[in-house]
Amino acid sequence: MTKTTPSEVPEKASKTKRRFLTAEKKFQIYLEAQSPNKPVGELLRREGLFSTDLARIRQQVKEGALQRLSAKPGRKRAAVDTSAYDAIKRELQDKDRAMADLAVELAILRKKTNGGSWDR
Repeated sequence: MTKTTPSEVPEKASKTKRRFLTAEKKFQIYLEAQSPNKPVGELLRREGLFSTDLARIRQQVKEGALQRLSAKPGRKRAAVDTSAYDAIKRELQDKDRAMADLAVELAILRKKTNGGSWDR
């Protein structure tokens, strides 16, 4: 029998990949868990889940349903990100400044055409 050093011992399943379930799969599991004629333990073993996973799925379904049902009817407002908002705000300030400059120029031109004098 040969001795193996710790570096030669094959690693067990410590590097198993994390499994991500799609929303449809989670909802399917939720519906199956809700049916009274199927045992939940069998479903969990088949899917490779723990009871805490099922509790988390149930909570997500509840939160999603409450969020969707609390939405007000009608058209949804589009959210604007802060960078776009700041850009539009700067553009509006620039236009306001330009409008003020044009108002001053208009006042000056009116004085000139109405016989106003610069010497006064």
